[in-house]
Amino acid sequence: MFITVFGQKGGVAKTCSSVHIAACWSHQQKRVVLVDADRNRSATAYGARGLLPYPVVPIEAAAKATRSAEIVITDGQASSNEEEMKNLVEGADFILLPTTTQSRSIELTVEMSQMLRQYKIPFAALLVKVDARKEAAAEQAIELFEGFDIKVLATQIPLLSAFEQAETEGVTVDRAIDKRGRANSRRMAGWAAYSAACKEIEVLFEEHHKQNQNHSPIGWDFTPMENRMAA
Repeated sequence: MFITVFGQKGGVAKTCSSVHIAACWSHQQKRVVLVDADRNRSATAYGARGLLPYPVVPIEAAAKATRSAEIVITDGQASSNEEEMKNLVEGADFILLPTTTQSRSIELTVEMSQMLRQYKIPFAALLVKVDARKEAAAEQAIELFEGFDIKVLATQIPLLSAFEQAETEGVTVDRAIDKRGRANSRRMAGWAAYSAACKEIEVLFEEHHKQNQNHSPIGWDFTPMENRMAA
């Protein structure tokens, strides 16, 4: 399964989401590779200490590194460039769109969703950095997405300092520690949220795969992009 994580702006936990959904499947004994396709190399920096439970490779090395992988997560470029997006979409079975509840983030996700529809690849928005004290903002975001017929995962990723602590240490959130060196008390809430998101993605992927059977052993649709758009 090939999953690309997209975002049109920084600050939407794109790399954090890529790192954690990869980790969740890796913990299920899946062979996972995280491909860093962002020019900022954020995922590479995250995994620089070698403490993540899977390899992180630049897109230039992806062909060899992903040869035996069961799941490939691509941390996509934060861009609205249509050509860049087309190239990344061509190698995806599912697109994940992390977005905050901020109005500009929602607007950009809606714009990207409109572009993605023409490629006939399943995608869904994932609300991230959700403040438990501002439930109304999350509810409003969901209503807006549903108004544009955009699938939103039921799982919401909470706003937690544990994510920042984990990134600083180069580990996943379940291993986050506070400034005193103690395990962050909220770390497992973040881990559980991404684990639940992975389950939802699996269901959506399977539903789409059943409706669009192909003969690839790993689910890659080799139909040329032009043909998919014309179908």
